[in-house]
Amino acid sequence: MQTPPLDLIDDLQLRYIRALDQKDLQAWLGLFARDGSYIVIPSDNEASGLPLALMMDDCHERLVDRVTYVTKVWSFDEYQMRHFVQRTHVEPAEDSAYAVESNFSVFYTNQLGQAAILAIGRYEDVVAIEGTTAAFRKKRVIIDNFLLPMNVVYPL
Repeated sequence: MQTPPLDLIDDLQLRYIRALDQKDLQAWLGLFARDGSYIVIPSDNEASGLPLALMMDDCHERLVDRVTYVTKVWSFDEYQMRHFVQRTHVEPAEDSAYAVESNFSVFYTNQLGQAAILAIGRYEDVVAIEGTTAAFRKKRVIIDNFLLPMNVVYPL
């Protein structure tokens, strides 16, 4: 059985949370493979087999659209996020990729300085490895608290 490149996988996840906490959506976009996708789905929909998602960027063009809308189009109350992630499982997947599961929590602080939990759940990722480079082929964000405390515009 092939040993997973945990250093590459963990570095990718750390760059992911750093990009989001710094609101660097171009860096966030650069972490996805050309065929990458990003989906946020409530855990109750996931458990029921319902495909209704809160965010569904199922191709690179939609990932680019998300970055454009957040950075240039939408008007919203700014907030600061802080991500905490713990990898819980890795196993080989198809085509030099790995299925990676991680638990996460995201806290936020609003413009008034009030902090609270934004989202808690798990990441179900497919991470593609090419040489010494890792990229998300799929990132599924399954949120346990499916009633979010505010409108979420930044990826989780």
